[in-house]
Amino acid sequence: MANIKSAKKRILVTEVRTARNKAIKSEVKTMIKKVYAAIEANDKEAAKEAFKAAVSTMNKATSKGVYHKNTTSRKISRLQKAINEMA
Repeated sequence: MANIKSAKKRILVTEVRTARNKAIKSEVKTMIKKVYAAIEANDKEAAKEAFKAAVSTMNKATSKGVYHKNTTSRKISRLQKAINEMA
């Protein structure tokens, strides 16, 4: 256990940031699942809408530093490819 005041603060700050990052990652995963669910249902319009929302959420997560920009680009690319292959 930390005895120094600054170390105690770092522990608290880390807990807060970890909770925030976990919530954001969970939201991104949910959005991605919605896109794949629409693809499974062969509903291209719903898939496009879900994709638009998912991209927005992923870009926000990237701007907050939760995901690296290349990770976000890869995820978006895979979703777009899956939607394009529906046709």
